[in-house]
Amino acid sequence: MIRYLTAGESHGKGLTVIIDGVPSNLKIDERELNFILSERQKGYGRGGRQKIENDRVEILSGIRFGKTIGSPVSVFIKNNDYENWKSRMSITPINQSVDEFLIPRPGHADLSGGIRFNHRDLRNVLERASARETAARIIAGAICKILLKEFNIEILGYVVNIAGIATDIDEGLDIKEIIKKVEDDKEKFKVDLRYPDSKKIPHIIKKINSAMKKGDTLGGIIKIIAEGVPPGLGDYTQWDRKLDGKIAMSLMSLQSIKGVEFGAGFSYANYSGSLIHDAIYYSKNKGYYRKTNNAGGIEGGVTNGNKIIIRAVVKPISTLRKGIDSVNIKTKLKSRTVYERSDVCVVPAASVIAENLVAIEITNALMEHIGCVELGLMKKNYKSYLRHIRNY
Repeated sequence: MIRYLTAGESHGKGLTVIIDGVPSNLKIDERELNFILSERQKGYGRGGRQKIENDRVEILSGIRFGKTIGSPVSVFIKNNDYENWKSRMSITPINQSVDEFLIPRPGHADLSGGIRFNHRDLRNVLERASARETAARIIAGAICKILLKEFNIEILGYVVNIAGIATDIDEGLDIKEIIKKVEDDKEKFKVDLRYPDSKKIPHIIKKINSAMKKGDTLGGIIKIIAEGVPPGLGDYTQWDRKLDGKIAMSLMSLQSIKGVEFGAGFSYANYSGSLIHDAIYYSKNKGYYRKTNNAGGIEGGVTNGNKIIIRAVVKPISTLRKGIDSVNIKTKLKSRTVYERSDVCVVPAASVIAENLVAIEITNALMEHIGCVELGLMKKNYKSYLRHIRNY
């Protein structure tokens, strides 16, 4: 069972993640972890912070000679921008005044977090509530993705909608085909959108450019698919063991996510049961199979062997250069939110983070089902489970 905790503030010394439960003898290459960190920083519409940070992992424990040893893996990611914030983020008391952050941003945790912890300087809230925290979280997911590859399970997050410009060109494509489309379009347009529809990318670029000029922000929809996941992972016997429930919770914990759906999702409301449920068939060659996948690969909280398909909506971020009406918590006077620095569109980055969060939940479901804390034994148990599936 993978458990993890993160610590650190957006402009503090850095971020730390401790990952407990990683099986022993799993090969970990720092370059893979650094690559996923670099992917998180990309995306057309990102702000100036990404030019300051050059995220790199410093592995502190849990890995020896390139392999996990079964003890907790701890990783530190340095914040380069801390050099510019030493006084404002000092751990010890300082003998100088510091500008307080007093105007909460609508859509952010500023006001509600200030009320909860009784902070009068809302920087205490925003520093931890910031999506900068995901740089630590994504490492736990990256390690889980490395583990899942040992079992031929692949996960991809990408973009299917930015600012209302949607695509369904990815329908029916596998992960390799989608990656090729995304990479080809990245080369063609010289922008990183993780969006597989070349016909619509110029319109998205125009939307983002327009939002930049206006000092506004844009949201969208991301999609996460997982291939190679066997049936039977997850549990229907208790509410808190359902895999789709765990995935939804994990994704909803990601900053800016406001809704999650599996498969046909909210469109279930438009159909009768006879038209929307995935009929079951059987053949000696295929075993049990479906011709449709409206359930998105999970039924009753348990995987059914189909591709797992998830969509999540990403709201426009709440730090706007143009500002939004708010209230100064000290004077109680009407004010406009203060702009420091932010992104215009984080949808591509959110898709990278989301795929790693989903990887954590699928890894946990796999480990709970086949047991063991050592990679070789896990593989032996997994082969036995696959035989059980074939013979059922």
